[in-house]
Amino acid sequence: MRQEPYQLLLRTAVGLPGGIAVTSPRSGGRPPARGVVQRSVAECGLDAGAILEALPDPVIVIDHKTRIHFVNPAAEQFLGCGAAALCGGSLADFVAPHASLASLVDSVWRFGNTISEYDTLLEVPRYGSRSVTIQGALAGDGADRLVLTLHERSMVEKMDRQLIHRNATRSITAMAAMLAHEVKNPLSGIRGAAQLIEQDADAAGRELTQLICDEADRIVALVDRMEAFSDHRPIEREAVNIHELLERVRKLAQSGFARHVRLVEEYDPSLPPVCGNRDLLVQVFLNLVKNAAEALPGPDGEITLTTAYRHGLRLAVPGGEGRQDLPLMVSVTDNGVGIPEDLRPHLFDPFVTTKRNGTGLGLALVAKVIGDHGGVIEFDSQPRRTVFRVFLPVAAQDGIG
Repeated sequence: MRQEPYQLLLRTAVGLPGGIAVTSPRSGGRPPARGVVQRSVAECGLDAGAILEALPDPVIVIDHKTRIHFVNPAAEQFLGCGAAALCGGSLADFVAPHASLASLVDSVWRFGNTISEYDTLLEVPRYGSRSVTIQGALAGDGADRLVLTLHERSMVEKMDRQLIHRNATRSITAMAAMLAHEVKNPLSGIRGAAQLIEQDADAAGRELTQLICDEADRIVALVDRMEAFSDHRPIEREAVNIHELLERVRKLAQSGFARHVRLVEEYDPSLPPVCGNRDLLVQVFLNLVKNAAEALPGPDGEITLTTAYRHGLRLAVPGGEGRQDLPLMVSVTDNGVGIPEDLRPHLFDPFVTTKRNGTGLGLALVAKVIGDHGGVIEFDSQPRRTVFRVFLPVAAQDGIG
């Protein structure tokens, strides 16, 4: 291919998994916008073809008939064939027919949007099933070529993403049921006995009996929170205005734990209602904002609440064969110290916390509630910038998702 098509492909790859951002000295190291990537490549004297070949993720270019026109070395390795054998052949000759892939390709051709398909199992004859995230985009406006970028996920990553909410529940559901019976009942007796002793105790004794009552109440409250994980009843959902919900969260936060924190709102006012339970979602975002506030370094701490519409994100529906669109994104960003590297793989597991007096159930419960809504929660963290993103379904015309 000539250099100009290479640059077009390079521009299409920006923003996709495995995509790149080429910077010039004048940019201060910041990634350029989509529309200026081609100019930045030229300014830097770089070969766009060489950059495409260096990408670690497979890039495949097809036409309307799914005939392959370009593959990078990563795609050759993924498909188990060289470019000479792949180019000119049909994609179906090297990847077993798959409904999700066909649907994605058809949607990109029809609507022209960049579309993602997460956790898709592709059958590659030479290597068997491979779990990948597929993203498709047209190579420019009015293009007759479609660029597929594949991001292969390890089985661990796949399990983490697909089962993150259910794992948080399963790991302590049985424990919660046991504790509710085996711990709460004896604690009631202990508390009652302490109150009886308090009647005839002196000042020092009353201090000790009060300590017993306080600790009993604390354990009961912890068990009550754990019992929430064993509740598998379907949640009641309705059409919820996400901005009214976030405004309530902001007022609650700034009247309490975040009264000295600067809260910035960056909302898309055109968003449709979300399909969810208002009270549960308030608790979710209140928890995320509280965690962000506690991570802030000092007086210059800032939390940003953002809403946006993200086309193309779909997730398999648990227990079914369908896939659900999750276009509504809400993010909570803080400029705090960041999440320790060793905690990140287990962040949504129960009892994982960095707080001295924390229970480690907050984010696990957040993950469960978002999972019950059919949504996804993810995060990125580095010093001075941690972002939690929640993706949710929108309400249908009748008000129910």
